[in-house]
Amino acid sequence: MTAVPRRARLGFGLLGPRRERHVLALEQLGALSLPVGDDGVVIGVDVRNRPAVLGFHHPVPYDTVLVGGLWTAQVLALRTAGTGARVAVESGRPQAWTNLVQAAGGGQQCMTLHEVGRVPPQGPSVSSPVLVVRDCGLRPPRGRVTALAWQSVLTLLPYMSPVAPRLLETADLVGIQRVSPEEAEQIGRIMGLPQAEIGALSTLGDGVTLWCTRRDRQFVATQPTDAETGLLGSPRRMD
Repeated sequence: MTAVPRRARLGFGLLGPRRERHVLALEQLGALSLPVGDDGVVIGVDVRNRPAVLGFHHPVPYDTVLVGGLWTAQVLALRTAGTGARVAVESGRPQAWTNLVQAAGGGQQCMTLHEVGRVPPQGPSVSSPVLVVRDCGLRPPRGRVTALAWQSVLTLLPYMSPVAPRLLETADLVGIQRVSPEEAEQIGRIMGLPQAEIGALSTLGDGVTLWCTRRDRQFVATQPTDAETGLLGSPRRMD
């Protein structure tokens, strides 16, 4: 009998596994210390200073586009590798990723670096999920390795480009950092954003991202740990 995959939310994280309900007496609740929330990577805090979790691992193909800076993409890659997933980086500027790839995993090859168009098949599975990070400039070519079950793709665009509308329209999740007012209007039309969010996109601080689908929107401020600051520096929009 074929297992039915869990349904992935369009926005943030997976719906949790379905189990029989467990009942606790009221006086036992204080003993619980497990975090409550969806599976994923903690990418920062929301406007209420609550942890924001982004789920990259899905039983269906999952494409994410980030119109933003290299710093944020690298933090996402590092934190994803920290969850035990494998990360394959496809980049036309390998010098920008070399130190991170060498530092990730404490000597284990959990993050690999590849030339554009040279990412080999990764063999993703539920026990060995993969994130492919595509840092291929304003006009990324179609990748040889695409999104699959348990293999998500994060495409980094520094700014809007002629190919950006197509990528945003087909993405399951879009992250937007500070852009020009003209770019904000274009993104707003594609993603169906309210005018308040469109106006905010040109004034976002470094490290702040609007993660959105056509149904959900969430501003997230990514705050680096001391180790991340030592490796990547402070949050910045410009590379």
